[in-house]
Amino acid sequence: MQEIGTFRISLPSQILRRGFWLYVWRVVRDQSPDLLYVGRTGDNSSPNASPPYIRMGQHLGSIKNQNALRQHLCKRGITPEDCQSFELVAHGPIYPEVVKPENFSHSDSVTKARLMKMHRPIRDIVGAMEKRLAGELRSAGYDVLNSVKWQYDVPEIDWLPVRQAFAADFPKLGGTI
Repeated sequence: MQEIGTFRISLPSQILRRGFWLYVWRVVRDQSPDLLYVGRTGDNSSPNASPPYIRMGQHLGSIKNQNALRQHLCKRGITPEDCQSFELVAHGPIYPEVVKPENFSHSDSVTKARLMKMHRPIRDIVGAMEKRLAGELRSAGYDVLNSVKWQYDVPEIDWLPVRQAFAADFPKLGGTI
């Protein structure tokens, strides 16, 4: 029989801000090392950059193209509902979302193409940060569930402050390179 409980989640209002964020899920399990999942906001197919709180429910939900964290856990034979807790460490917005016209419609292909032209370079930098964060966490000895494949690199000057921010929660990263 399932245990009935009362639970509380507190969200800082800043996590509601749209833009390009990096985040790390820490999956805490009884008697087992923590697992990490690295992600970012900033869509590949639209000029949207949602806040991380939107990704929270999606990652553990049932929609197949949105629930990457759930899928990675299940591949390891781990039922998310059996985990002790999930902690989200989010950093951002590193860059703001591309400003859209007030009456923007995704069916307006001309405006969407213009917005994507502004969106892609930022998305590519944040995608490179996502890849680097996952790789450095793994190299530091953390068990990272996902591999991030991204063809672009991030300049050191952009990367170091982000790395420093995550090192506060993941001390094996160290404070500096």
